[in-house]
Amino acid sequence: MLKKRLFAVFIITAFFSSFIIPRVEAESTFQAEKFPYSQMQIQVMPEFDYPENWPKETPSLLLGLYGTFTNKSGQDYDGKVEIPVPAKEKGFQAYLVAEFPDENQPEVQRPFDLDEENGVISWTPSKAIKNGETYRFVVEYYTSSVDVKDNRSFTYEYTSQADIETMDVIFYAPMDAKEIVIEPKAQNNTKSEYGEELFYYQYKDFKAGEKVKYTFTYKKDGYESTLTAINKQQPPNDKDHEGVSGNATDQILNGGNSGNSGNGDRPLIGVGGASVIGIAIIIAGVFIYLGLKGRSQATATKNTKAANPQPKRKTVKKESNSLHTDDKKDLRRKLLTGKIDQETYEEEMKKLI
Repeated sequence: MLKKRLFAVFIITAFFSSFIIPRVEAESTFQAEKFPYSQMQIQVMPEFDYPENWPKETPSLLLGLYGTFTNKSGQDYDGKVEIPVPAKEKGFQAYLVAEFPDENQPEVQRPFDLDEENGVISWTPSKAIKNGETYRFVVEYYTSSVDVKDNRSFTYEYTSQADIETMDVIFYAPMDAKEIVIEPKAQNNTKSEYGEELFYYQYKDFKAGEKVKYTFTYKKDGYESTLTAINKQQPPNDKDHEGVSGNATDQILNGGNSGNSGNGDRPLIGVGGASVIGIAIIIAGVFIYLGLKGRSQATATKNTKAANPQPKRKTVKKESNSLHTDDKKDLRRKLLTGKIDQETYEEEMKKLI
């Protein structure tokens, strides 16, 4: 009798397991359409900087994707996040994957996998994304897809895998670039006091499957990066800033020379009480204020603003003056691309003095 009961229990357990196991697999499979974005910001930066061991006389193209999505799958998600990348493009290098796990905390790098065949970069979040919860991340990568002839040119395409409430695309023209042509024409542009131009697009209610495509053409002598050129220019008198003028608040109030609006006292895109995903983009004294978030999201924005996406080495205090210089350059790069705010920059710089 006991054996029959055990056998019956075994049969019943096996029967229900056939339903339970597929459900567990479904919870661990990333279905992009169930994770719509409230914000996506894409930064396109030709010749902005070069990773280590980059081929000489080869322009780099740095891409940064800053996303905030919400789990609307109906259940908690503990699988991998998957983001399409052009892994087969010439010179492709995945540079950074990080998440912003908690409010008022900096980002945390995550180990990632690259599926070159299918063009997907994936990683496992530090904890399960609960149903209805938002998740913020950044992915950066390089390619060498800039074609060099009489002019230098490249094409950038993006196809959304999920609905996006607000999407911003920002092109950073290389320092000293001339005869810049970008198609389609940018909605807004600005020029920094150092001569670098930025071009900005914003899209509302961008649907899954929609696609944007840009062509960017320019002329430029040599292969010096924008970051190197900025570092060489005369810094302000404040020894801690070395090439960065003013703080974030000053930049908001003073603004840049907006090419289309003609009004340096207001942001390019403004919404009352708004902030940005990816926060400020400060290029040698120019702050672009992208109106994306309402005051209800100010706390989440502060988290991003405090973020400090770290490169392959951490910023630590070192004895060598030359190493201090490298660390200062890293900090300036993060400030210029909006990855840290002015307060964080100053605090980190003090540690290196």
